[in-house]
Amino acid sequence: MSRASTQPRGERIPHEAEINVSRLRLRTFIGFNDDERRKKQDVVIDLLIRYRLRQGVFDDRVADALDYKVVTKAVIDLVENGRFLLLEKLVADVLAVCADHPDVTYSRVTVDKPHALRFADSVSLTLEYRAEAAGSMRLLEKAS
Repeated sequence: MSRASTQPRGERIPHEAEINVSRLRLRTFIGFNDDERRKKQDVVIDLLIRYRLRQGVFDDRVADALDYKVVTKAVIDLVENGRFLLLEKLVADVLAVCADHPDVTYSRVTVDKPHALRFADSVSLTLEYRAEAAGSMRLLEKAS
């Protein structure tokens, strides 16, 4: 007996997919004050990656899928082994990792720096990448 195809049919075939990695908790050197440069701090990272689907994913071909584990491992390596003076630099570097795959059409990265301000839970910064904008990043928000 042959296995029935689960491939979407006709006009209903999706062309893009979105991967979300939520609340990735890492430690890194972030900041320019003496204490920040000596001691790693917690950061919390949210990743959103939108990418073009290749037809092979509907036939369960792993090689045609975007491997979010590879992307996440690269982010972890970058953050945990890096040193950053500015939150902007950290977010931009993580965004570059997320946008590196040729099928990525859009990505957004938010990094929270918990306890950065005395009376706030965290300070966060979000940057996004759009493939049609030729690799430029746009600042979405800087909030505390």
